[in-house]
Amino acid sequence: MRVSLQWLRELVACDLPPADLAERLSVAGFEVEEIEDLAARAAGVVVGFVAAREQHPNADKLSVCTVAIGAAEPLQIVCGASNVRAGIHVAVATVGAYLPAVDLTIKPAELRGVASSGMICSLAELGLASDSEGIVILDEALESVPALGTPVGPSLGLDDQVLELAITANRPDGLSMLGIAREVAALTASPLTLPAAAPPVAAEPLPAEPETQAAIEAGGLFSVTALSGLRVGPSPRWLQTRLERAGLRPINTIVDVTNLVMLETGQPLHAFDRDRLASLSEAASAGTAAQPSALGLRQARAGEAFAALDGTGHSLSPDALVVTVADQPVALAGVIGGANSSVQEGTTAIWLEAALFAPQAVRRSARSVGLRTDASSRFEKGLPREVTLAAADRAVALLQELAGATVEGRWLHQRPELPRQPLRLERDALHQLLGPVDLGDEDFGDLPDTEVEQILSALGCGLTADDDGWDVVVPPSRAMDLTRPVDLIEEVARLVGYDRFASHLPDPIAPGGLSPEQQAERRLRVALVQAGLQETCSLSLTAASSSLQRQDPAATQRIPLANPLLADYGHLRSDLVEELLLAARRNLQAGRPGFWAFEIGHVFQASGKGERQRLQLAGVICGSRGSELWSSGGKPQAPDYFRARGVLQRALEALKLPMEDRRLSDHPLLHPGRAAQLVVEGRPAGWFGQLHPEQAEALDLPALTHVFQLELPALLTAATRRNRWQPAFAPFPTVPASERDLALVVPDAVASAQLLTAIRKAGKPLLEQAELIDRYAGEQVAAGSCSLAFRLRYRAPSRTLTDSEVDTAHQTIRAALEKQFDAQLRA
Repeated sequence: MRVSLQWLRELVACDLPPADLAERLSVAGFEVEEIEDLAARAAGVVVGFVAAREQHPNADKLSVCTVAIGAAEPLQIVCGASNVRAGIHVAVATVGAYLPAVDLTIKPAELRGVASSGMICSLAELGLASDSEGIVILDEALESVPALGTPVGPSLGLDDQVLELAITANRPDGLSMLGIAREVAALTASPLTLPAAAPPVAAEPLPAEPETQAAIEAGGLFSVTALSGLRVGPSPRWLQTRLERAGLRPINTIVDVTNLVMLETGQPLHAFDRDRLASLSEAASAGTAAQPSALGLRQARAGEAFAALDGTGHSLSPDALVVTVADQPVALAGVIGGANSSVQEGTTAIWLEAALFAPQAVRRSARSVGLRTDASSRFEKGLPREVTLAAADRAVALLQELAGATVEGRWLHQRPELPRQPLRLERDALHQLLGPVDLGDEDFGDLPDTEVEQILSALGCGLTADDDGWDVVVPPSRAMDLTRPVDLIEEVARLVGYDRFASHLPDPIAPGGLSPEQQAERRLRVALVQAGLQETCSLSLTAASSSLQRQDPAATQRIPLANPLLADYGHLRSDLVEELLLAARRNLQAGRPGFWAFEIGHVFQASGKGERQRLQLAGVICGSRGSELWSSGGKPQAPDYFRARGVLQRALEALKLPMEDRRLSDHPLLHPGRAAQLVVEGRPAGWFGQLHPEQAEALDLPALTHVFQLELPALLTAATRRNRWQPAFAPFPTVPASERDLALVVPDAVASAQLLTAIRKAGKPLLEQAELIDRYAGEQVAAGSCSLAFRLRYRAPSRTLTDSEVDTAHQTIRAALEKQFDAQLRA
């Protein structure tokens, strides 16, 4: 938003220097990106008079001009403009002047053998918009020409300073001069002088179809005011100047008035040529004007053609919201008007549209055609409906004054709205939240009521005070962001200045700390890094389809965003593994020997039972690590399944969780013979395995690529039960242990983890430790079976065991395994 200081000071009596005002606005939340001094565009440019003009002796397109600038001697200037002639007043850049618009410093020169001391300027060379070619003729551009030698800048409006403000999405009022004026008045405690409200135009119901009425009510309001007898021509100079300083190009009286009201109030307006609209409707054959009943508001049809007034053509999609006449699009609602209804030189009657459209609808419309206009940027942030008709009344009054308009009527349809209830601002809540404020002389205390009331009143709020606080009626311009009492407290703090509040800690001070789940998660992160994995962080937004070849449609179905910024990032991710595998491929393609990484993050489920948002841990172990080359003769060596599983197991040991591996053969991402389901406390908590060969080939990854995925809440819940991962004291054993080996032949389908669980249960209370030490399958074992050897350690806490006690416990274990798994002692 470009803010003219001259215009601003007409609305609020603030005499702060521009730099100080810019600092106050930036601290208050309106960042000033630039202060542009318009006077610098015309520094050293004065009024001159072309006393004589002669043809250049050595160039057909150059003229030698004698120009008087009020000095003792006239200047000789060589000029290439086709419209230069004797007897006109011009803008002359004297020697030494710098023109920033064209980055040119004027120096004495010699052009084709003729000396030239200065330059006769065009509007473009002074940084002003101009459709005409050649120099500016002051006799035509100004109502009265100043004396010779007078600086030309003030006469052309180059005597102002413009602040370039960055407006945040929650402050649509900042896109209007009235909104900025209220902000400055509240910041500086300066008097505010707002323009008098224009006389309201009486409205009658808009005779629209039910579908159109429903579309209007989705936005809030739609009105058209019929005006006739207009004279289209150039706007007055003051109006053109205000538009130019705001960065808009003057066009004609009607369009300029709508743009001026938009800058002043923040409400975009649009003017339709009524005669051109009539040519689109069936009434054209009867020679009558278009009727309001012909108006419509609907979503565009797929492929529907639309020609915008900026000369561009578009093929619309159903995302676009269009205003129609006789079902033909005449405007892209809230974005831009159509070429078939735009105001032209011969326009004498218009429909002035003042409407509110839903911010989401305008945003989708603008994106569907790739346009972002001054109107759409305001509609997208949200506008108060109370301003809409007031802005239309203001435009009508200006058109009556400047273009001789006659009001014929207004038609209106709007959504019924309940009156806004005042917000209750409690005095104690305000002081408790903000704390003591600097009252001067190093004295701190509660913020005075008078200062609170002055700030809120300057913002346009209506206040009713009582013993405990205030009932606050929020002005329409701030109704979008001031919706709770705490919002009012924030406004007070922002405008008082956060630097005035004392720095103090809460009383009493309560010690903080991490919950057991947070501590366990941190221990797990550290353990994973210590095991050799790097932590990564990927975007939660992704494409609609997965790059992995999955068989389960539910696994690839992703939740779409209602309003995505980019098509490739329009859905929420359904897993963490995909991005890790893609990162592995990128690293290997970049020449890295391996990629060992993990990520902890949320995934989102589109359908099915359970929570739609889950916290997961996923990782990939791909390739070798450079730190291990010394042990492999300098040759990269990727870990096999058991080594990779050991890496994960070493990390999970930080949580002291017993974890069981069960065979997993039907997972579409994993090798059917090298995958395991990870079970914690008897419940599946995730999986680990080697990437399926087809997936590895499709992703151009090595065959020995291992991935894992775990549901983190299940791990943390189990890990924090009875502080499982806290070290507990155990006395060092003082009696010897007795070790026995047990070799059994079992079916291949029996997992060693199942046997270990049964051994530990049957061996209580003497069994201290059991571990697998050997697995054999070959000629000496029957087909379909394998031999598993376990080493068992027995010990009593306070005495030495006898051989008979150990034999009894050992036999109990053998019997249990034989009964449960048909395990036979290996000969």
